[in-house]
Amino acid sequence: MTSKTISKGILRAVTIILGIVLLLYFLFKIQSVIVYIVIAGIVSLIARPFIKFLRIRFKFPNTIAVVTTMILMLGLLAGIFVLFIPLIIEQGKNLSLLQIDQLETDIQNLFSQITSYFSSKGIDVLGELKNINITSQFKAIPNLLNFLLETLGSLSIGLFSVLFISFFFMKDNRLLKNGIMTLIPDKTESRFSKSLETINDLLSRYFIGLIFQILILFVLYTIILLTFGITNAVVIAFLCALLNLIPYIGPVIGFVIMLILSMTSNLQQDFQTEILPTTIYVMIGYFIAQIIDNFASQPIIFSKTTKSHPLEIFLIIIIGGLLFGILGMITAVPIYTALKVILKEFLAENKIVKSLTKNL
Repeated sequence: MTSKTISKGILRAVTIILGIVLLLYFLFKIQSVIVYIVIAGIVSLIARPFIKFLRIRFKFPNTIAVVTTMILMLGLLAGIFVLFIPLIIEQGKNLSLLQIDQLETDIQNLFSQITSYFSSKGIDVLGELKNINITSQFKAIPNLLNFLLETLGSLSIGLFSVLFISFFFMKDNRLLKNGIMTLIPDKTESRFSKSLETINDLLSRYFIGLIFQILILFVLYTIILLTFGITNAVVIAFLCALLNLIPYIGPVIGFVIMLILSMTSNLQQDFQTEILPTTIYVMIGYFIAQIIDNFASQPIIFSKTTKSHPLEIFLIIIIGGLLFGILGMITAVPIYTALKVILKEFLAENKIVKSLTKNL
C-alpha cells in the first residue's frame, strides 16, 4: 500500500467524519423545525380517519375535508384553552400580590390546623413547618409570568408552523411518505413503501387510542371531583387525564396536582373536618381510576391499536425511559411499533421477529 493510497484513505475518513459532524450540527440548529414536522405528522395521523370519514361518508372533496377537520381540531383546542381560564383566574387571585396578606393568613391558618391535628395524634412531623416563610416563595411568580409572556411569541410561531405543515400533510398524505422514500435505496423501495402504509395505519389507531384513554380518565376524574364538590372539577380532571400521556410519571404528577388543587379549593374550611377527609376521598377515587386505567382500559386499547401484548408495552416503555428519560417513555411505543413492522417486512423468517410480529 503506497503512501498516496494511505493519504487518500485518511482524507476520505476525515471528510466523512467532518460531514457527519456538520450534519449533526445542522440537525441540532434546526431541531425546532424537526419537532414541528414530528408534531405535524402526529396531528395528520390522528386526523386521517376523520378526513377519510368525511370523504367517504359525506363525499367531501379532499381539500374541504382537510379544512373541516382542521377547523374542528382548532375549535377543540380553543375550547380546551377556554376551560382553563376559570382555574387560572381563581389561582391567580389566590397568588396575587394584591391579596398576599389574605393568602398568608389562609396558609398559616391551614398549617396551624395541620400541625394541631397531627400533634393530637402524637405526630410532630410538621412542627418545623411553622418556621418556614412559605409566602416568600410567591415572589417568584411575577418572574415566571414574565417568562411565559416572553415565550408566547415563539409558541405562536410554533403553532402556526405546525398548522401550516399539518395542512399539507393532511391534504397530500403521500407527501411525508415521498420525502422518506427519497432516502431509501431503489431495490427496497416497494417493501419499505408497504411497511410505511402499515405503520401509518397502526400509529393512527394508536394515537386515537390514546385519545380514548384520556377521555375515559377524564370522565372518571370528573365524576370523582364533582362528587366531592371540588371547584373547577372539569378543568382539573382534564389536566390530570392529559398528564397520563407521560407513562408512569404523568399519573404521579397528576396525583400531586389533584392533591394540591383539592386542598386549595377548600382553603377556608376546617382542616380536620373538611379538608383532610375530602382530600383523602378524592385521592382514593384517583387511585381507583388509575387501577381501572392500568388494568382494564390501557391494556385493551394498546393491545388492539398496536397489536402488541401488554407486557411488551410495559417493558418497552421502561426500556425507553431508562435509555432516553421521559421523552423515551413517550415515544417508545410508536417507535417500537414502527420497528416491528419494518422487521416483519425485511426479516420475516427470523424466529424472534416472527414471534414478535405474529399478530401484525
